[in-house]
Amino acid sequence: MTAVTVPAPTAAPAPADRTAPVVTVRDLRVDYGDQTVLDGVDLDLHAGETVALLGASGSGKSTLMKSLTGFAPVAGGTVHVAGHDVSALRTREQRQLRAEVGQVFQQFNLIPRLSVLTNVLAGGLHRAGPINLIGGFTGEQRKLAMHYLDRVGIAHKAKDQARSLSGGQQQRVAIARALMQQPRIVLADEPVASLDPKLADSVLELLRGIAAEYRIPVLVSLHVLPLALRHSDRIVGLRQGRMLISAPTPELDTEQLLPLYEHEEHRDDAHVA
Repeated sequence: MTAVTVPAPTAAPAPADRTAPVVTVRDLRVDYGDQTVLDGVDLDLHAGETVALLGASGSGKSTLMKSLTGFAPVAGGTVHVAGHDVSALRTREQRQLRAEVGQVFQQFNLIPRLSVLTNVLAGGLHRAGPINLIGGFTGEQRKLAMHYLDRVGIAHKAKDQARSLSGGQQQRVAIARALMQQPRIVLADEPVASLDPKLADSVLELLRGIAAEYRIPVLVSLHVLPLALRHSDRIVGLRQGRMLISAPTPELDTEQLLPLYEHEEHRDDAHVA
């Protein structure tokens, strides 16, 4: 493959520098009408780390992720992401922030009839400028997209339609598309919920490797406790909108995480097996 210079996503602090988190959330409260969904949540995300976000359905995981990009109303506290004060952003500034946040979802959100390469190129639309008005991409953009496809292990599928790929392969395309944004942070909301266990392990291993290699934090919400314990540097746990757990993963085990699900009618939401 032709060599390509990969631009650094950001100027990230060195691993030993823990004074400059990419994300800082303090005393966050999110209300929808008269219902408080998050209350008193604190969160720091540092360059290069993978943080697993755990909690039962309705605990506020998705709302916390949405608050980082301005899609959830901040009723109290502060949210700072990559230098942006999220609650104070105007519409144009919100768009800029969202362009700096790569997102990976349970549903891959690819355009099925387009090629794998074109789907990845779409991740760089906000950086490509007026050229997109005529539907073109530069050679450098194509080289960069191929670099990311190679990084996620499916460069050989670049010309295939996205709909021809397996679920695990499509999620890898989605990750390459997120990297094409040159993100300051990656948010992965239940990215392996639709994958079998072996594929889930491989996708989470990939995300963790990307966090370390590109020096960007990855926040990944999960339901399966063993996956969180295997594939994260730190675990944050929510229960009924409040932060119950925040600790380095090596300091935790399954028994310590089960209280996150104690008030659920169905304890199997934790998928402890």
